[in-house]
Amino acid sequence: MTVASSIIEVNNLVSHYGDRQILKNVDFSVEQGEIRVIMGGSGSGKSTLLNHLLALLSPTSGTINVDNIDITSANRKTLTALRQKMGVAFQGGALFSSMTVGENIKLPLKHHTKLDDNTIDIMARLKLELMNLSGFEDLMPSELSGGMLKRAGLARAVIMDPKILFFDEPSAGLDPVTSVELDELILKLRDAMNMTIVVVTHELESAFKIADKITVLFDGEVAITGTVDEIKNSTDVRIQNLINRRPREENVDAEKYMQRLTTGRN
Repeated sequence: MTVASSIIEVNNLVSHYGDRQILKNVDFSVEQGEIRVIMGGSGSGKSTLLNHLLALLSPTSGTINVDNIDITSANRKTLTALRQKMGVAFQGGALFSSMTVGENIKLPLKHHTKLDDNTIDIMARLKLELMNLSGFEDLMPSELSGGMLKRAGLARAVIMDPKILFFDEPSAGLDPVTSVELDELILKLRDAMNMTIVVVTHELESAFKIADKITVLFDGEVAITGTVDEIKNSTDVRIQNLINRRPREENVDAEKYMQRLTTGRN
């Protein structure tokens, strides 16, 4: 029996924006080859957590180990080498508008490798084929649909065959059919390339379809990490409200409410 090994470990992560605490002692780990979905309502801290996982933000305290490297203390050279093993698919595709689709996808290879142009062209065509974008390499990003932009951004994210793929809101702004196709593509990537995939999303249907495990954040804290069935069967009222799209019930403290109005302080 093979023992699973963690490729991402987050320990007691605390993060602030100024005086405002965003993440509160966040703990979880992600196994090699797993699809981990990070969910939570607006303001839960999931986007901040993603930025920490990408080493774009420095935490107040705590550690994040990615592929056995503590990215909270690693130097720039170490982070640069690690990032070449990581792919990031941004919410809107984030393609350069002045470049063709093919040029966008080839960019990481041209910047980080010494491969010849013919090899780069072949690798780009392979990824375009994988994303069902064969024949679209000469188009400009403005000529693509929303779903095609997502797939083109994903092709660029995996052009260097990363060990870890981070995907921010893959289904945002897409119609249901295109969303399902993108979900299938994420599963295909994991199975074909043994890739660890971390997805930040608020789309329940997508999360339940692709996730091996789900980590749910509320107010900067991990409420639960579990399988899809464990999430669905959770007795936590907040989880059930999220799943069933019920609004939160808030108890208003009249004295604190008046204090906010009169002084601007909580």
